[in-house]
Amino acid sequence: MSAIRVLLADDHTLVRAGIRSLLQKLQDVEVVAEAENGREALSLIGEHQPDIALVDIAMSELNGLDVAERVKRNWPHVRVVMLSMHANEEYVLQALRAGAAGYLLKDSALEELGLAVKAVMRGETYLSPTISRHVVDDYLRRIEGIAKQEEKGPFVQLTTRQREILQLIAEGNTTKEIALKLSVSVKTVETHRARLMERLGIHDVAGLVRYAVRIGLVNSQS
Repeated sequence: MSAIRVLLADDHTLVRAGIRSLLQKLQDVEVVAEAENGREALSLIGEHQPDIALVDIAMSELNGLDVAERVKRNWPHVRVVMLSMHANEEYVLQALRAGAAGYLLKDSALEELGLAVKAVMRGETYLSPTISRHVVDDYLRRIEGIAKQEEKGPFVQLTTRQREILQLIAEGNTTKEIALKLSVSVKTVETHRARLMERLGIHDVAGLVRYAVRIGLVNSQS
């Protein structure tokens, strides 16, 4: 049996080193690449085509949720397992909606990491046991269409590009810097920002930053 090829993405070097060390203790698992932000993760996933991508939910440049969404669209055979410090329901639901095959808490034991890797390779969805059962029940209820669109927060209703620009704004990038990163015009960025503010009901950049911090899109020190 060939080794399970894993890509690891986390913007903290020590965290990556710790997870890599744990992965190397697992039988038939090979770490093929490491990324320190969301954009690098996407590039390396496209290059290496791993079996599994272990992705931090709160990365710079592009957050783990948007990474998962793009991986599902572009490389559906790659299984994304979200890494997070947060066990709260909304984080888990957002990860599953984005296409993640698993949600693993960063304080999990080595045995749990192994279980997660094997489970998603079997085509199953893996959630850390400490995440309560009602999270799974609520997710199934939503995807069956019982939940109404109005029940979703405004962040869920943003387009992928709007979420991307929101994160880049919150990380302190200027309009020109965002335009360069996304290879679009300054006017295009300004248009997206205006629509973003309108949809969220926020009227200044400081408000966007506070909103991004509140929903966990960026850390407060970003």
